[in-house]
Amino acid sequence: MTWQKISGGVTAPKGFRSTGIIAGLKPSGLPDLALIVSDVDAIAAGVFTTSQTKAPVVDYCQERLQSKQSARAILCNAGQANAATGAQGMLDALECAQLIAQALTISSDLVLLASTGVIGQRNKMEAIRAAVPNLVASLNENGSDATAKAICTTDLVTKSIALETIIGDRPVRVGGIAKGSGMIHPNMATMLSFVTCDAAVSPQLWQQMLSRAADRSFNQITVDGDTSTNDTLIALANGQSRTPAITEMGAEAETLEAMLTEVCTYLAKSIARDGEGATCLIEVQVSGAIDDASARRVAKTIAGSSLVKAAIFGRDPNWGRISAAAGRADVPFEQEHLQIKLGDFLMMQNGQPQPFDRAAASNYLKQQADASTLPRPAGTLVSAEISNELLVMEGNHPVAFDRGIPHTQYVSHPVMIEVTIGNGSGIGQAWGCDLSYDYVKINAEYTT
Repeated sequence: MTWQKISGGVTAPKGFRSTGIIAGLKPSGLPDLALIVSDVDAIAAGVFTTSQTKAPVVDYCQERLQSKQSARAILCNAGQANAATGAQGMLDALECAQLIAQALTISSDLVLLASTGVIGQRNKMEAIRAAVPNLVASLNENGSDATAKAICTTDLVTKSIALETIIGDRPVRVGGIAKGSGMIHPNMATMLSFVTCDAAVSPQLWQQMLSRAADRSFNQITVDGDTSTNDTLIALANGQSRTPAITEMGAEAETLEAMLTEVCTYLAKSIARDGEGATCLIEVQVSGAIDDASARRVAKTIAGSSLVKAAIFGRDPNWGRISAAAGRADVPFEQEHLQIKLGDFLMMQNGQPQPFDRAAASNYLKQQADASTLPRPAGTLVSAEISNELLVMEGNHPVAFDRGIPHTQYVSHPVMIEVTIGNGSGIGQAWGCDLSYDYVKINAEYTT
């Protein structure tokens, strides 16, 4: 597939504007209200959490997309999850949609919603009501960076990407942003991610593409094994590239889906690397399974193993933990077919331990972590309110400073784990992060 990275995030595709502002929803005073708008009705698709305690905004979006597979706007607030808030939570969600619809002079059923923050806290509706006029007035064609900042909570960095390809002699673009750092273990969903596209695609095909892309990307990451109540992935395609409509699978559809999957994969890896307290990204590649689904299951089990994650944080090349995790993935395979590599170090082959340089393997773990270090000062405790201007604690004093770094820097140097479990054609990948002391520090006092 041929495409190139471009700047612009969710406003790179034609016909999209976005913004992010400070509405007073976060105690930190950081950006906390975001809006993405298409100039015309866009085909809309979504993938959501399967949690039994899902937030009202998830119910709202699912109901909207079941009745109408199009949208003009996505509103996202950060600071309050508006989850576990009862009937009033849904009323607040409905009012948010109405506020945006009135300000944009569109129907409220063209507005989709997302929320992130502390569970059990309702949206601060007075603040949102007061902020909507400024939010809409600040919409612009270069607003993606501000939007990416405004959806963050405990993120150390923003997550954003845009790609461009040629379909029918015309440029077609896909852009995306995401947030996520903790409570990351998707089940048919992601944390929060918004994708825009200027191709024309049939609603059913767009939904199928997005679901498959999610299965290969966001559904293959894990930080801590906890699925959120608010997991939401929404993709809009508005047709403003003026290319012929894609209504069935073929060469053009395959190109578009591959680009959509690449955007989702990049954002998913960015989330995994930005796991709360993490020092490195882990990428697990599994081959030899009976099918791709089985390979993905083994890969995700390894990536999500607390023992594997803790060993990597300690720079301990303890391949036995990898073997144990593969064995409990509920995927049948013969032990004599098991092969494990950590980076370039072959640790098990044909089910037999192999001699390797333990000190060199430990140094490999250290080098990969150092190469992808996020700009976080050692010994600081991250607060519950973080965006691209991260708020950290030094002693008992909050300190804000810039988190802006090239996105490619922290996803280009993963700790690589390669596992073969047989001779089948199934392959799969998963991404996670190591488990550090800081993860407990961050989450032990999240609301206090």
